[in-house]
Amino acid sequence: MLDAGCRCSDDPPVPPRNHYIFVCTNRRPDDDPRGSCAARGSLQLFAALKSEIARAGLAKVEARCCQSSCLDHCAEGPIVLLEPEHVVYKHVTLGDVADIVEALRVGSRVDRLVAKSASSGGNEESG
Repeated sequence: MLDAGCRCSDDPPVPPRNHYIFVCTNRRPDDDPRGSCAARGSLQLFAALKSEIARAGLAKVEARCCQSSCLDHCAEGPIVLLEPEHVVYKHVTLGDVADIVEALRVGSRVDRLVAKSASSGGNEESG
């Protein structure tokens, strides 16, 4: 609920970005058989991507990195979703961050990380 004193119409508009990078940071109990992206290091991955995007000078206009809840590719996590391309990267590690940011910079993708089921969407139970 918004605070009654909030004057959102006076807030400056958030500049649109050309790309949005969603990092699943969903956490499940340790004994959940699906596992979770957070248990596989996605919070550190999110921080590294955000930092590298800023360092590359892409944060103001080109790309914004955001945390996400479950993206339905649990067994392949950590998962990173690029929009508007709708490209899903699977098993992403800290070692992949520089390649992901460079691909954003030059307008390509990191093919070795692309989930084969990305175009059909996930079929796992969300949550």
